Amino acid sequence: MKLFASLLLILFTLTACNTVSGFGKDLKKVGNEIDKAATK
Repeated sequence: MKLFASLLLILFTLTACNTVSGFGKDLKKVGNEIDKAATK
């Protein structure tokens, strides 16, 4: 279930960002969220 939620988060992040720099920031946020979920 966490994997499904992570994939949805990635999908929304990819569709929400409009610039390359925005993409980088969003991707970093997603990576941090995945790390948090993995360490729980």
